[in-house]
Amino acid sequence: MPPFEQTVHDTFSNTVHDYLSHLYGPRAGEVQRRLNQRLEHFQSLAPFSPNSVEASTKNAPSWSEKDQWVISYGDSIIEDSAPPLAVLSDFLQARLGDRISGVHVLPFFPWSSDDGFSVIHYREVNSDLGDWSHIRELARHYDLMADLVLNHVSRESLWFVDYLSGSLPGRDYFIEVDPETDVSQVVRPRSSPLLVPVSTRRGTRYLWATFSEDQLDLNFEHPDVLLEFIGILLYYLEQGTRIVRLDAVAFLWKRLGTSCIHLPETHTVVRLLRAIVDHVAPGTLLITETNVPHQENISYFGLNRLPAGAPDEAHMVYQFALPPLLLHTLTRGETSTLQTWLASLPVLPNQCTYLNFTASHDGIGVRPLEGLLPDHERDALLELMHRFGGFVSMRSNPDGSDTPYEINITWFEAMRGTRRGPDPWQIARFICSQAIMLSLQGIPALYIHTLTGTLNDVEGVERSGRLRSINRRRWQRSELDLLLDSPSTPTHDVFHALNRLLDQRRQEPCFHPNAAQRVLVSAPELLAVERGPLHDGRRLLALYNVTDLPLPLENVGEAVTQALEKHTWQALDPANPWSPEGSLPPYAVRWLVADR
Repeated sequence: MPPFEQTVHDTFSNTVHDYLSHLYGPRAGEVQRRLNQRLEHFQSLAPFSPNSVEASTKNAPSWSEKDQWVISYGDSIIEDSAPPLAVLSDFLQARLGDRISGVHVLPFFPWSSDDGFSVIHYREVNSDLGDWSHIRELARHYDLMADLVLNHVSRESLWFVDYLSGSLPGRDYFIEVDPETDVSQVVRPRSSPLLVPVSTRRGTRYLWATFSEDQLDLNFEHPDVLLEFIGILLYYLEQGTRIVRLDAVAFLWKRLGTSCIHLPETHTVVRLLRAIVDHVAPGTLLITETNVPHQENISYFGLNRLPAGAPDEAHMVYQFALPPLLLHTLTRGETSTLQTWLASLPVLPNQCTYLNFTASHDGIGVRPLEGLLPDHERDALLELMHRFGGFVSMRSNPDGSDTPYEINITWFEAMRGTRRGPDPWQIARFICSQAIMLSLQGIPALYIHTLTGTLNDVEGVERSGRLRSINRRRWQRSELDLLLDSPSTPTHDVFHALNRLLDQRRQEPCFHPNAAQRVLVSAPELLAVERGPLHDGRRLLALYNVTDLPLPLENVGEAVTQALEKHTWQALDPANPWSPEGSLPPYAVRWLVADR
């Protein structure tokens, strides 16, 4: 092995040993030997060159302003007897083309509950959706994001069958707890019991179940569980996955007497997975899904270890505080809270960025508002969402009480009005919300039902008995095509307006995820965000009127006025030329650029 490659290999090996020592102490050497066997097998199959100079000296992942992603279930769009994954692929190529660069296909494995997040078989594709060839076809056209659902598994899995019979490998994969144990300190995302009774040959045992009685938590204190998931991760990479989403990773490691969330061992597991993908599949992105308060969420970048070294956890984290803060801003018509939060965001190293979104398959998280919005403001927002046809899911607190966890509503319905009630500005307000998200530092992801302006699926809630079904409609392709091609429908107006924004964004270098971001102090009715300047002096100014009244440009605030006067600005949208005089219409979106 050449000296440089030997150095890279040795550095990687030492790093992995340090992580495994933290997790498993004196067993680390044996665990690493077994891990190396898996990695060597993968490297013999996969077309990656981990020890090349280019890969090993790379300063940042290969993302750009052209990175714009879609989130969808494999069967969000269905058509006759065609495999839904093939229908999704055809829809994305026909309707979006290269406006998007990536697609997050939500769990496409055999499952027993939670619309895919209670996985039965990790290495199989749900036959109702298609097969691995359809996944690889999607990965051929777009950067594919797949879920690594590693906190828990379905009780219909073979691992659980092993547990019940006392057989390997699943015998030691689950967490038994005496039902008399005090687990009150454990942070919960649900209001269901944490410990669920299970009948075994040894009698009734109580197993840890963070999310539901069908989703049994896995015991990562047993090295076989970690090695199993590293093998699954490598298998996903073989099938063309470029972005790996670590689902519910914050709850991974348990230690009685603690909150059992964000434990040091959990962070070490994320660091280990990051080291592995950086080494064997450079260019792969690791993203953490942690619907928690903002500071806890961004801890998964590993920024606390700077400046001693580069961040060594996730390449990306979901920007969970953004959706509820945007909802608060646009229903209240006031930007001060959003301005303050945006101004507080840390400057990220080039190796890190945010995944920005407004809606997803889950609800709109409420926990990220903790410390950002007073309870009375939060409660007013929840009440408004009730008025717009939404629901609120709860979680249990250590004292036995319940508090709001997430809002269940489609984003389009959430934009129905303001605190004064419904109004005629729903579409304009909705587009304004998406434009704000698209312009912020990071990579944007649009949920399929945001693209289509989908209404609340109340019938879906009634059929499933799950509040989250309100935002998980399955479109018939023929119905969706008809709405998209009919100029008199909200679906048409929303979809084509978003396409125009996506077209503009992907061609503007100031929207590069690493381009600097600055929030200008402005009038409370206005949000003003500057991106850049780039090395050539180019900069972008994004202006948003978040109210249903015209905003005179003379009233936007001193900092914004100075920025407008300092540079000669041109509108990115040629159909909507910029004039520094007059006013911004209700919910106006203005993306302005200046060369210096």
